[in-house]
Amino acid sequence: IGLHQRDNDRLLKTLFHLRDLGNTVIVVEHDEDAIRSADHLIDIGPGAGVHGGQIIAQGTPAEVMSNPSSVTGQYLTGDKGIRVPESRTAYNKDKVLTLKGASGNNLNNVDLTLPLGLMTCVTGVSGSGKSTLINRTLYPLAATALNSATTLKASPHKGITGLKQLDKVVDIDQSPIGRTPRSNPATYTGIFTPLRELFSGTQEARSRGYKPGRFSFNVKGGRCEACQGDGVIKVEMHFLADIYVPCDVCKGKRYNRETLDIRYKGKNIHEVLDMTVEEAREFFDAIPAVARKLQTLMDVGLSYIRLGQSATTLSGGEAQRVKLAKELSKRDTGNTLYILDEPTTGLHFYDIEQLLVVLHRLRDHGNTVVVIEHNLDVIKTADWIVDLGPEGGSKGGYIIAEGTPEDVVKVDASHTGRSLKPLLERG
Repeated sequence: IGLHQRDNDRLLKTLFHLRDLGNTVIVVEHDEDAIRSADHLIDIGPGAGVHGGQIIAQGTPAEVMSNPSSVTGQYLTGDKGIRVPESRTAYNKDKVLTLKGASGNNLNNVDLTLPLGLMTCVTGVSGSGKSTLINRTLYPLAATALNSATTLKASPHKGITGLKQLDKVVDIDQSPIGRTPRSNPATYTGIFTPLRELFSGTQEARSRGYKPGRFSFNVKGGRCEACQGDGVIKVEMHFLADIYVPCDVCKGKRYNRETLDIRYKGKNIHEVLDMTVEEAREFFDAIPAVARKLQTLMDVGLSYIRLGQSATTLSGGEAQRVKLAKELSKRDTGNTLYILDEPTTGLHFYDIEQLLVVLHRLRDHGNTVVVIEHNLDVIKTADWIVDLGPEGGSKGGYIIAEGTPEDVVKVDASHTGRSLKPLLERG
């Protein structure tokens, strides 16, 4: 849902009220409380993308939980789950980043101490000041100092120390990876360049004098000129959103006939772009430059998306994980600050578990991971929590608790601590 547990409960009460008035309420949701409180569940799967599309289980939550085929059911019963880590990465007092006197929006002269080399969750009810503190104060300061950014302006603050211990900052948000059908996971992650080189290196391509540019749909030569390599034709509507229809000439294949004649291991460039990440990982196993990048897409749980899938069809969560995969495929320095804003919004329990493996891997390499998060399964695995509140808007803007999850649950004023306590006791 992307809401704090307290706000979540309020929203659910509103939905119950709508139902009690005689309305039919249909909710597409991953939130555990919403699933458990539903009158009727429909669980679709078993996997994602090409592995899904079937109704696996339906009925009351108890009936879905008793169905062994339902992955959702297995997480609800506790057979599968995200466990509390046995040990947390220790806080090193010599390795900290300190932000003094942050006072943007509703922040009340806040001093933030951020341990480096740990995974920190920034929590708090909606409107408590999390985004102002991290996205509008910390990130612009870090990007200006470390990435030589020139256009970002930080919210009011008194000073920041400790940035010299880091070498770059990466902000991974849920904005689209591209706004046109041309952009896709292959182009964004850099897989497309070695793929074009592979095709231009085949014997047939060399005999015809084809260079890597021949296999690009962004330049003239190999692409279908009727749709200019888009595979679709844009139909502009005066009072409605523009619609895209498949190209009549290339039938959505993006390339002209001569380019599609060139085959690598029996497949042409269109067939390769139409592969899922999982199929491509196996197909290009012998090409390390391609296989490594495909493996990072598998690691973030995107094995089901197609290499040439239009960026406009990816959800916010999928776009964010494509960005994360791109960062993972780069050489790791161990001194990077990663900032993620609610990465689990719209993710199933299984996908959250995959994402946490990746975030913990980044942390284990010495990087600093800062996650603005409401999801308790993520919060309970953090090394450090900074909880803002106590409420939203003018009643918020203070850091009311900071420390390990075990420390935060002892703070009575923390709504996050109260919601987290039963999860830590469960383990």
